[in-house]
Amino acid sequence: MEALVVRRLGDPTLPPGGEASPFAAVSRDHPVPDLTSPTAVRVRVASTSLNFATFLQVQGKYQERPSLPFVPGSDYAGVVDAVGPGVRRLRPGDRVCSVAGVGSFAEFIVADEKQLFLVPDGCDLVAAGALPVAFGTSHLGLVHRAQLKSGQVLLVLGAAGGVGVSAVQIGKVCGAVVIAVARGTEKLQYLKSIGADHVIDSSKDNVIESAKFFLKARGLKGVDVLYDPVGGKLTQDSLKLLNWGAHIVVIGFASGDVPVIRANVALIKNWTVHGLYWGSYLIHRPAVLIDSLNELFSWLSKGLIKVQISHTYRLAEAHLAFAALRDRKVVGKVMIVMDSSAKSRL
Repeated sequence: MEALVVRRLGDPTLPPGGEASPFAAVSRDHPVPDLTSPTAVRVRVASTSLNFATFLQVQGKYQERPSLPFVPGSDYAGVVDAVGPGVRRLRPGDRVCSVAGVGSFAEFIVADEKQLFLVPDGCDLVAAGALPVAFGTSHLGLVHRAQLKSGQVLLVLGAAGGVGVSAVQIGKVCGAVVIAVARGTEKLQYLKSIGADHVIDSSKDNVIESAKFFLKARGLKGVDVLYDPVGGKLTQDSLKLLNWGAHIVVIGFASGDVPVIRANVALIKNWTVHGLYWGSYLIHRPAVLIDSLNELFSWLSKGLIKVQISHTYRLAEAHLAFAALRDRKVVGKVMIVMDSSAKSRL
């Protein structure tokens, strides 16, 4: 089968097979994985998502470091190809999605039956492959952890990325007033189109002054929930906007700079800081994660949320997908699509 294999750690934007590339040349020589247990299910992958964590993983900068060589992994969707004798809920031909720490950047992947979710009718497999991590992270962060309520103010940093776009939409489903921060006119226009109440271009606007002007015009005191996948100076500045009793949801550090949130200030202002690593729910609170994904698929089927696919690439073009992510050309999700009809676009 075809697979993208990381043979050494390095720059994922270099073409597979090149001398300096972390990736071996993409070929059809990789073995198809066997069913490893009675409840194992082999899935023919239709699409797999590229997340910022995958970018870090190939560089060796992510908190989980698989042994070399490895096939990168993330959320994916596909069709059941084979099942073990103990599988009761699924059968060949079923459309499913899941999340993998490694292995989904390949034509086939094996997972336990309990790790797989049925994809509802009417949801295409590219959208299903994009939903679990991005929308799952935002749903757990905003609904489960911060308990975002109607009328509260949500500030989303990095709002044009995968988790940012999902956070804006989930915020509106919850009835929140949403302030979205991103870079560039095209991204801001898209964020307005999905319901953001106020958008700020962080490449040229003063984020704090723009937010304060909007809040004053709406008769609002400040921000109740800060959703932060960015970190750095933008986070430090955004703390100035937070209300007493605000929630800070820490998703990641795309800026490369981990911000300092002073405990004495959090104490005085009664802030709650939530660190959210979505993948750990698979181990520690799987029932919460399952309920979250089921609600998201319900919202998707009702049209309350929409998965925005920014770019699609074939497996051999994965380096272009990583480059699009690096160069901030993405509005929504970047996907690797196994179907040979997929067209790359930048």
